[in-house]
Amino acid sequence: MFLFGFVQFCGISAVLFYTPTILKDAKVDEVLSNLININKNSATLLASAMSAMPMLFFILLGMWLMDRAGRRSILLYTTPILFLTMVIMSLARVVHLPSAVQSVVLIGCIMSFLSFFNMGFGAVPNIICSEIFPTKVRGACLGICSLTTFLCTTVVTLSFPALNNLLGAPTVFGFFAFMSLVSWVFTFLKVPETKGIPLEIITEFFAVKKLE
Repeated sequence: MFLFGFVQFCGISAVLFYTPTILKDAKVDEVLSNLININKNSATLLASAMSAMPMLFFILLGMWLMDRAGRRSILLYTTPILFLTMVIMSLARVVHLPSAVQSVVLIGCIMSFLSFFNMGFGAVPNIICSEIFPTKVRGACLGICSLTTFLCTTVVTLSFPALNNLLGAPTVFGFFAFMSLVSWVFTFLKVPETKGIPLEIITEFFAVKKLE
């Protein structure tokens, strides 16, 4: 449940659903429309599409690394990128940068965030949670995890516009950065590596840990 909660509170729903709003607030649409001579709405859609383009490659890369590098390792190496991109996005809205530079920074950060998220947190929690639960309660436990995802997605999606207007983008992105850092600590301390371990052995391992 904590893993699925961190998936959302790292900011994925806010970035994924509100990319056009984030870019428009930072005047990226104006920069692109002046640069390539298109209207602002088209510029916003183009910037959003550019941000999402590398995701497929990183999803495939994550699939390839899943049984090579390991689930835990992927999370530990990708989560700091989420933290870094959110910090940069926060600072980019505070530091007075030229509009063109700020546009490039924000598009690059969103692109990196979406790519590394889908490589790590986008897939790994589902795999880990399908492996660590005993067979007799796996269905119920996965249902609880799915409910956690739904509730956290709802909270983040509905609260982002209000918090963005009330506190400002730098504060909201700073919160997502903090939660990314907390999720890394949680992964380091609590998430086991299940790469190459049969389900039966994983179940026995957790049974022994419970007895201890």
